[in-house]
Amino acid sequence: MVYSSGMTEINTHEAKTHFSRYVKRALKGERIVVCLRNVPLIEFKPVDVRPKKRRPIGLYKGQFKVPEDFNDPLPDWLLDAFENGPVFPPSRKRK
Repeated sequence: MVYSSGMTEINTHEAKTHFSRYVKRALKGERIVVCLRNVPLIEFKPVDVRPKKRRPIGLYKGQFKVPEDFNDPLPDWLLDAFENGPVFPPSRKRK
């Protein structure tokens, strides 16, 4: 059912059958309301996405220093926690 205010009510079967058609119409600004037994359930409408501003390069310059031991091997206790802990349970342990 189409109303003069630019709102269209459709049933769930119609929404499922022609989903992409109604998404396109909603993106153009039309209100699409999906009903179940003539009771409105949901409305298709575009998500308000604002363009993100680009972050400037060097935003945290001088506020963080990579430690000298950054690439050193992990300690045995931490490796053991990964290899024998909940991350890799015994039934799915890597070989």
